[in-house]
Amino acid sequence: MKILIVRLSALGDIIHTLPVAWNARMGGATVGWLTERRYQGLLEGNPSVERLFFADTRRWRRNPVAPSTWSTILDLGRALKEFAPDATLDPQGLWKSALLARLAGAPVVSFSAAARREPSSAVLVSTGVDLAPGAEHVVDQNLSLLAPLGLTATRPAPDARYLLSPEDAPASAFLRALPAPFALYHPGAARSEKAWGEERYAELASRLYEDLGLYPAISWGPGDEPRVARLSDRLPHAAKIPQLDFRGLAQVMKRASLFVAGDTGPVHLADALGVPALALFGPEAYRRNIPARNRPYRGAALGYDQAASIEAVAHKAAELLASAGMIDDV
Repeated sequence: MKILIVRLSALGDIIHTLPVAWNARMGGATVGWLTERRYQGLLEGNPSVERLFFADTRRWRRNPVAPSTWSTILDLGRALKEFAPDATLDPQGLWKSALLARLAGAPVVSFSAAARREPSSAVLVSTGVDLAPGAEHVVDQNLSLLAPLGLTATRPAPDARYLLSPEDAPASAFLRALPAPFALYHPGAARSEKAWGEERYAELASRLYEDLGLYPAISWGPGDEPRVARLSDRLPHAAKIPQLDFRGLAQVMKRASLFVAGDTGPVHLADALGVPALALFGPEAYRRNIPARNRPYRGAALGYDQAASIEAVAHKAAELLASAGMIDDV
């Protein structure tokens, strides 16, 4: 059986779809994956994925009537039909993902209208899957798409350790100059309600440096520059990671004793690498991302509100480090 997965973006959502590919492959399927080109480096080298396909929907939307746009889409359609999947899985649940899924010419298995972010796009779905009452976690929701194909999910935790080789030279150079042990703090967030605040990160980093000797380093990605600048002002002795691709970022993360971030893609990547990750979920977290689910995290998830203290978060971080065997029990 050949299966095509259409998960175009973003970082955290792709991480939460990795178990679909792994379980499908373990079930004997050959797996292809269609994603946005900017996430190519995140999926390259994944042993569960036989073939990668790329879209560039941002560029296509900027130039919708350009001949080059339609030529690229037609080329993609031909490549997908050549791959010839028996079924296409669309865990994204959008019009754009469903339309691209149909390009492959295979039946599309996706969520039913009630479970989709864009319910009307269900008209493009061949087999609609209703969410089971207990499938609150986004990983469990994604894995439910395997059942109509007769495939069983046996491992839910995402695994991105394939990114740890080959060695990334810029990441290695940064690590050689970085004191150890160190903690990585990622202040960035796609939406302001998911950001914990640079002042709080600075206070936490200072406390963990004084109490546990964890040298602070700052993680960031495109669009995070203003937050990183504010955090750097408050932590002038902290190291800021250089601009790295996904593989380089993963290799720096893996060497960290602790990774702290809000509900944003990098914290999900850290978890998928087996790094002690403390995910901070604000009061606006969706049910699919609330810390009560706290799985597949091997690290810890902590909900916070305006009354949450730095002491409480620092204590949770120390508990996490102790459970990972990095410090004595607290």
